[in-house]
Amino acid sequence: MSKQKYSLSDLILDNLLNIRGLLSRPYTMAYKMAWKQRQISAREFGQAVNRMRSRRLLDVTEKNNQKFIALTKEGQLQALFLKSKSPKPEHWDGKWRLLMFDIPEGSKEKRAILRSLLKRNDFCKLQASVYISPFSLNREAISYLNSSGLRDYIRILKVEEMDYDKDLLKRFGLVKENHKI
Repeated sequence: MSKQKYSLSDLILDNLLNIRGLLSRPYTMAYKMAWKQRQISAREFGQAVNRMRSRRLLDVTEKNNQKFIALTKEGQLQALFLKSKSPKPEHWDGKWRLLMFDIPEGSKEKRAILRSLLKRNDFCKLQASVYISPFSLNREAISYLNSSGLRDYIRILKVEEMDYDKDLLKRFGLVKENHKI
């Protein structure tokens, strides 16, 4: 995760996810990791942790006069979402990834989160509830879909042929063998 692109909260979430997910770890250890990456003060770290606690992303507990910090389930989902941006592969395999979803009407927030995840991964809207990309979702994006319960409402297809993809090739800046844009 780049130092400049992400907030302090995002950095903390990422660090905590990378070291054993939901397990508690000493508060001072989490601070030292953040300090190595950003050279932040203990006060800044404490303020970020308090904001994250109020958003129910973290739990801070005390045992034997020592503070421990852990991601909540919501914090783990947020951290996975942040990591879900897929790097583009160097070469396209010539196949399209089609993602269709049908999320119940009462889950508008989940639908908005899914759309945001798809946009972060260079999927574009083909039709209502149908998105397409030349690239696959990465492991973290799939983990997020599984953990959040969204996977139950989604179908992902790998499409080898499409009757008309000239507009998509242009949109993604791709060239297909024996096909000019």
